[in-house]
Formats: sequence, structure tokens, C-alpha cells
Amino acid sequence: MRAVTVSRFGGPEAVEIARLPVPEAGPGQVRIKVAAAALNPVDAAMRAGVFGGDERVGLGWDVSGTVDAVGEGAPWTVGDSVIGLATGHRTPLGTHAEYAVLDAAAVAPAPRTLDAPHAASLPLNTLSADQALDLLDLRAGQSILVTGAAGGVGGHAVELAHLRGLEVTALAADEDAEFLASRGAAHFLPRTQAPEAGRFDGALDAAGLGAPALAAVRDGGAYVGLWPGQEPEADRGIRITALDVRADGTRLAALARLADEGRLLARVAHTYPLDAAAQAHIRLAEGGLRGRIVLLP
Repeated sequence: MRAVTVSRFGGPEAVEIARLPVPEAGPGQVRIKVAAAALNPVDAAMRAGVFGGDERVGLGWDVSGTVDAVGEGAPWTVGDSVIGLATGHRTPLGTHAEYAVLDAAAVAPAPRTLDAPHAASLPLNTLSADQALDLLDLRAGQSILVTGAAGGVGGHAVELAHLRGLEVTALAADEDAEFLASRGAAHFLPRTQAPEAGRFDGALDAAGLGAPALAAVRDGGAYVGLWPGQEPEADRGIRITALDVRADGTRLAALARLADEGRLLARVAHTYPLDAAAQAHIRLAEGGLRGRIVLLP
């Protein structure tokens, strides 16, 4: 089968289409025939060598497709339409492939109302937003600043924070103000404007601003970043954490239901055939996307 891998780290030119054996589903696992798999910034980081590794590394974390084989003890049936998240930074095979093997507990029923590319945009971004909000541990009525609010994680963070009853301020480009208001942001800040110091109970720093986002948090508040090791230094008693996203099929199923209800909006900016993965990485690096790039085997 074909799979997107890197055997040397670098820019988009490092992306390779390898020929690998079709993987087998072990105990507690399922094999998925991939219909679509989103391309995320973490894939670009893996390609560039941010997470290291000294052998061939497979790219891709998100997947939507059909269960093709079921390992012993896995509670799925061949033919089930599913989505899932394959975490791991140095595995030889990711989800950017014709087939992917995931732990059964990392898989959820696919949303009924979405096509495969839109379904594939959900797992990493929705789970990241939801788990980051858990880390902030804010109560209904408290205020939250979401930076990078028009991005994949940031957009879902706005939606989910609103559903949790938080007062959401979204920081993004001017042209995103109307969209973010429609997704639950009570207030909007253009990204050219520094947020008011000490204004918020918590910040979900999806844009990775660091110190400027931290400065917007009140004394004793909470800050969550998305890239472990890149958090700002502790200050003013603010609780600082970074997300290490976990696969969670049960929670992903609940998030998929929210997508079916229209409460989470799946956004796809572009689709590329699997063989054009390098071109997809080039487009990702150009930025300015409103939605995910998705690869189609």
C-alpha cells in the first residue's frame, strides 16, 4: 500500500510516498481503510524533525474511513464507518496511508451528516480543544481568551467554550470576526491589538503567542498552550500547562454528535490526493487557511 512517510527531516521536499505492507490489526485494534486523513501542523513538525527519530516516520494523526479488519477483543464490526485519532510522534505508519491501524478505544462512529473529508478534520482538533478546556478548568460564567481563534483548534475551542457557558473573547484576523461571533464568541479582538492585561480568567493560546497571552490572564488564573515545552514562564500565580492530546474514542463520539447537531463546524479548505502530499505540505506552510487540508488515498 501507499503511505506518506519521511526518512530524512526537512521541508515539504522530505515527504515521501512509500510502499509498505498492509498492516495487521492486533488484539484490541482495528484496521481502517482510509477514506480521508487531515493534514495538521503537527505533521509538518514531525516532518521537520521537531520530535526526533532515527528511522522512517509515518505522518498523519486524523482518519475517517471504514473498519476493514478487527483484532481480537475489539468491539467493532467490519464495515463500520468510523473516525479516529492515532497519536504518536515516531511511529513507522500514520494515517496518511491507504490503511491505518488504531487502538479500538481511539475510534468513534463517524458523524452521520458529514462526508469523509469533513469528518477527518474533527478528531485531533476537537479533542485538543476539549482537553485544553479541561486543563483550564474554568466555571460557567468565567472569561476565556482564545488566540488563533479562527484556526482548527481555536475555532472548536470557541464553540466548546461557549457550550460550557464561558464568556469567550476570540483573537483572530479582522475578517474572522463575523464567523467567530456565529460560533459563540461574545467578544472579538483583532490580532494586531494586544489584549487587556489581567482581563481574563483563562487563556487558551492556540496561536502560541506565549507572553502576550499570559499577560492577559488575571493573577491566579490559568493558561494552556498547545506545544509542550514552549509555554511561557510562570508568573503572578497563574497555572500554566501545555496540552498533550490523548486519543479518546468515547469523547470523540460525543464530539461527533455535536458536529451532527451543528454545534461543531467541520471546515475543509482543500483536498489533495495522497500522492500529492508534498504539495499539500507546501500549501499548509503558506498559511492563511480557514479549514483543514485533507488527503484522499
